[in-house]
Amino acid sequence: MDGFARFIKKWDAFLHTLIDDGGYNWVLEGLRNTLLIAVVGLILGILIGTVIAMVEVMPKYKRLPRVLNKVCHAYVAFFRGTPIVVQLLVGYFVLRPMLGLNLSALGSCMLIFGMNSGAYVSEIMRGGINSVDPGQLEAGRAVGLGYWTAMLKIVVPQAVKNILPTIGNEFIALVKDTSIVSFVGATDLYVAFKYIGTNNYEFMVPYLVMALIYIVLVLLITLGIRLMERSLNKSDRRH
Repeated sequence: MDGFARFIKKWDAFLHTLIDDGGYNWVLEGLRNTLLIAVVGLILGILIGTVIAMVEVMPKYKRLPRVLNKVCHAYVAFFRGTPIVVQLLVGYFVLRPMLGLNLSALGSCMLIFGMNSGAYVSEIMRGGINSVDPGQLEAGRAVGLGYWTAMLKIVVPQAVKNILPTIGNEFIALVKDTSIVSFVGATDLYVAFKYIGTNNYEFMVPYLVMALIYIVLVLLITLGIRLMERSLNKSDRRH
């Protein structure tokens, strides 16, 4: 009973800081930034990853495709071979001032997360493209479409259907990885709940609530991906 009473006391202290002391403003800002970094990062990742995947699967008869392929391989090797926290620190504290980029901590996080995601999405997208019947691309070329046009209009849309669950997993990974953005001074859920815990020197309840929010976010994303899959499956059956 003493343990339960202590928990209630900690819970009351948490609610006091959250509501009476305005801690909810930090939580709302942290939640917004967490979702913003993950969503923008995924969009950038899909764009970058799609381009890299198309370069990797294109014929290598000419010199330019071979050079582009090596550049893409180096890009993927770097972002898959180094921890994202290292990429974040190097990008924000080294490359940003060297290149004279006027990016905020939040903007830097969105860009770096997008570049990191692009390396992983490229492998996902390449697998999706390879799963599409090669005859689809050949048919597009036969009616006069260029390589890039045929890929974007015919092959990539079909590939996306095949890799949708994996893209959902990448989004979930991005949401969880945002917990490191405090390294460059950005506010996320971790920073918000750390602020609440610091105010009353009670970290147990804030961190438990933070974990619960992450679990809810992951469950909502999973549900959204399943609903999209069902919708696409119904659309395929109609055709």
